[in-house]
Amino acid sequence: EVQLQASGGGLVQAGGSLKLSCAASGFPFDDYDIGWFRQAPGKEREGISGIRNRDGSTWYADSVKGRFTISSDSAKNTVYLQMNSLDPEDTAVYYCAADNGWASTIAQAVGVMSAFGRWGQGTQVTVSS
Repeated sequence: EVQLQASGGGLVQAGGSLKLSCAASGFPFDDYDIGWFRQAPGKEREGISGIRNRDGSTWYADSVKGRFTISSDSAKNTVYLQMNSLDPEDTAVYYCAADNGWASTIAQAVGVMSAFGRWGQGTQVTVSS
């Protein structure tokens, strides 16, 4: 059974940090891209980061570049998103998702949200001012 389990969300003050985890199972983890997406209240879901497990390449949206770091542990089939310098604008439900590495680059992959066929349940991140 294909599963993606996102965890690590919570309530944090502005300027604080959180580390999200995305535990995957049921598919060949090393061959897949993992993306992190978020959806704030009243807004569309957006891609914020991605990692291509085949070669370790990464991508970040401008809104999180320099503050968030994505990493992958193939021994644990888990992708992490370290989030630093959090801002109230980062408040959202965060989702991880997987696709089969179809795109030429991880940047292209995260840009096509509909291609991510496997999704986790989401974890809430709330940043207070």
